[in-house]
Amino acid sequence: MPSTLSLTAVVVAHDSAGALPACLAALADEGVPAIVVDNASRDASAAVAEAAGARVIRNPRNEGYGRANNIGVRAATEASHVLILNPDVTLRPGAVAALTAAVRAYPDAGLLAPRITEPDGRFFYQPRSLLAPYLHNRLGRRDLPEGDACAPFLSGACLLAPRDLFLALGGFDEKIFLFYEDDDLCRRVIEAGRSLVHVHGAQALHGRGRSSAPEPGRVFRARWHLAWSRAYVGRKYGITENPWPGLAANAAKAALSALVLRRAGLERYGGSAMGALAALRGLSALAREGLAETPAP
Repeated sequence: MPSTLSLTAVVVAHDSAGALPACLAALADEGVPAIVVDNASRDASAAVAEAAGARVIRNPRNEGYGRANNIGVRAATEASHVLILNPDVTLRPGAVAALTAAVRAYPDAGLLAPRITEPDGRFFYQPRSLLAPYLHNRLGRRDLPEGDACAPFLSGACLLAPRDLFLALGGFDEKIFLFYEDDDLCRRVIEAGRSLVHVHGAQALHGRGRSSAPEPGRVFRARWHLAWSRAYVGRKYGITENPWPGLAANAAKAALSALVLRRAGLERYGGSAMGALAALRGLSALAREGLAETPAP
């Protein structure tokens, strides 16, 4: 760890003008400079970020969550550590001091995360993951930590990482457009022999789902990527699942939703079925979004 710890926040925005002011104001109150990577927002996200004093990188296209974060981390050349957070995450006073103290206290940590509180007051904690079949807590029993603790996985809603380690591991997997990129990164950090640390004294509020403004087709698109990414990371780590029962169930639910003219169900279940089918056919999530794969470094 460098003798002087310097921190820059990276926030990926996509139609996030409503969420950014609180997020960036909290960072400013904590003395953390911010880079906002704007994923071709159609609202005033970039202008809002600039007005708040953030450095803004404007992507001409929506590059997806992981790729955009990688762009921001690469641009944070002045930082020894990066704080990756969603636009709908608001740090509580003292959170950064607690996180940086934890960096010094736990030098083997590869990723650290604050205690995240959801809008309903629930303490979010991820007790299991598809990518950790070796964990004994297979049923996902939520024994919540009461202090700092090593965690099986950390939420990508808010992560602090040594910048050099993040880049050495390749950052977020750029074949993933959305979902499971945090699970994948956590798995690679663990395999690199570094720990994942939950920092109980650092608190953050998470709006969950409020990072982007609602838009037609958003649910279908999200469910498509959720299903595709699950299948992709499963293959990546040799975790075999039979996709057909889930695909058939979602397709049946989508057909029933169409029959009763229930648009929400059609988007939800249809997106899940089509994403799983695309993964089975070997189609790329990036191709669906009209993006080219980035060459390996």
